Amino acid sequence: MNLRHIEIFHAVYVNGSVSAAARALNISQPSVSKTLRHAESLLGYPLFQRTNGRLVATDDAHALFEEVREIQDRVYALREASRNLRRGGGATLRISALPSLALGALPSAVAGFLKNHSNVKFDLQTVHHDDLLRKLYERETDVAVAFEVPPSTPLGHQWLGEGELVVLYREEDMPDAPPRLELSALQERPFISLASSGPIGTLFTQELERREVVLDEVVSARTFYIATALVRQGVGLTVVDSFTAQAAMAPGLSIRPLKPRITFDVHAMYLLNRPPTALANDFLKALAAVIDES
Repeated sequence: MNLRHIEIFHAVYVNGSVSAAARALNISQPSVSKTLRHAESLLGYPLFQRTNGRLVATDDAHALFEEVREIQDRVYALREASRNLRRGGGATLRISALPSLALGALPSAVAGFLKNHSNVKFDLQTVHHDDLLRKLYERETDVAVAFEVPPSTPLGHQWLGEGELVVLYREEDMPDAPPRLELSALQERPFISLASSGPIGTLFTQELERREVVLDEVVSARTFYIATALVRQGVGLTVVDSFTAQAAMAPGLSIRPLKPRITFDVHAMYLLNRPPTALANDFLKALAAVIDES
């Protein structure tokens, strides 16, 4: 089977009929039927059977689809990458960052960088850890800035600095808080958990387990933005990364680092076959300086 056969088979399988596949691909129904028959003749077995006027995938088709789906996904990614490359002429830096970094550190670095590089354009977006690889593969971004390098992936990375976990709380709830808070000081207080929020949530959960500390989790939030909003509303306190906490600061809120410190690294990641340009490296140095000052 060639890529055209794969595309037609995938479209018929997903859409459930020749007519629907033709509409999805913007081609004629006879063209779909002809290509599908040719694919079946090459394979030596039928892929679909017509039952009560409907196409029904055979067991062989179900097995084949598991392999074809991955190929089709890569073809789609290649097409997206080609479109993005066509759109990317000139001195444009495509940078993605976790929301916690995109709220403060990234805008600050961009503002400082543009003062000395007025002809540079930026394409900025947020990225979550689970979506990092896809954005790099599809050329939606050139560099992704995050806290954890995905293991066993074809990525290069640069260390930009470190952050630490901090307690974000309302001043009225802990008016006499010391400069640093031990985990035990958080017990018996309403706590907004971020256990399911990625590497930072995992890092904090592991520290709680290691120290055998149990907190009164009144809410489990999936994003840091929700957690900080709940703190402002007086629901409880939370533990977030220092970048999120600084971006969320408002009258009546305070930040305290933990004792002992719990730190994490910040990395810039990129595909090994597409390392950062000299201009991108200059910007990453500027971003690292902002992170160092945070």
